[in-house]
Amino acid sequence: MKQTYLIILTALILASCGGDNKSVEDVIESGNLEQIKAKREQVNAEHDALSADLKALNQAVKKLDTTKNYALVTTFVAKDSLFNHYIELQGSVSTKENIIINAEYSGALQQVLVKEGQEVKKGQVLARIDEGGLGAQLAQLKAQESLSQTTYERQKRLWEQNIGSEIQYLQAETQYESNKSAVSQLESQLAKATVVAPFSGTIEEIMSDQGSNVSMGTPLMRIVSLSNMYIESEVPEKYLASIEKGTKVIADFPVINKKIDTEIRQVSNYINPNNRSFKIEVGVPNKDGLIKPNLTAKVVINDYTSENAFLIPQSVISENSEGNQYVYIATNINGSNEAEVHQSIIQTGKTQGDLVEILEGIKAGDHIIKEGARSVQEGQNVQILKQ
Repeated sequence: MKQTYLIILTALILASCGGDNKSVEDVIESGNLEQIKAKREQVNAEHDALSADLKALNQAVKKLDTTKNYALVTTFVAKDSLFNHYIELQGSVSTKENIIINAEYSGALQQVLVKEGQEVKKGQVLARIDEGGLGAQLAQLKAQESLSQTTYERQKRLWEQNIGSEIQYLQAETQYESNKSAVSQLESQLAKATVVAPFSGTIEEIMSDQGSNVSMGTPLMRIVSLSNMYIESEVPEKYLASIEKGTKVIADFPVINKKIDTEIRQVSNYINPNNRSFKIEVGVPNKDGLIKPNLTAKVVINDYTSENAFLIPQSVISENSEGNQYVYIATNINGSNEAEVHQSIIQTGKTQGDLVEILEGIKAGDHIIKEGARSVQEGQNVQILKQ
């Protein structure tokens, strides 16, 4: 019976070679579009005819062959499960509070009150620049302000009692306001001679030595805070619809072997035309201070979640001549683990590693063929191995 089956199959293959005897390679090399299309239709027709004939022959063999020499396969049962899809991006750690403090006053750097590596608080005095006598000028101006204030208040009381002239009252008021403005301006100028911390952080570097002459804009020291850290990364524009502020993220720092659960705190509204991407900022809690600026990071973003997804290995999926993807399902399983194979066209979704989400084509409880999926055929009888 098996010899008869082989003879019939050989005859079918030889018959399929009739018609246009040109090979596929010869037709392609001819460059003739009509011939190529015709050859494609011929190949598809031959494939469909062979598939139908093979199915009929398999059914005949199944009916007549009593030896039950079944192909051996393994299966797994389709179960719905939670599916989280992730995208992985590279990023770098930055901080909003990493600045160089420059001199805002010209003169000799009189005192440097901190050292490199020292922790400082916001508003703490870090250095002083020689103010060149501005303090004495300020004291003199304050005395003049005090006198003009007393004169103004006295003239005001007299004017309210209709004593004295209006011009005396207005002159006293003008003098007081002028002196008060001069004091305020000099205080503001003198404050620039005292260097204070703009925020709490660490003095990373002293750039100007005590006693050196500095001018406006001269770098004095760098201060860094590790409390407001973030990762900046670029995301391909195809993910624009699934990435938003608040999206959950795993921040992975391979160098220090640390992972942090966090979220996106800012999404850029600008798409870079050079690489078709947009920037995101991911907040990074840094309680232990291990995360430093410019540290390399991997951003793992959960861009899609399905609570009832079917996931199967990529290796069990095949594709037919029409471009449709399919799997083989074992049906009519009896007590001896003998089953019949049937093809099921599927629609796939997202991929994570070696697993593929199946949107259509399988249901819970289906026995999908795993080992042997590439060698079985529609309608074939198989023996399922116990696992």
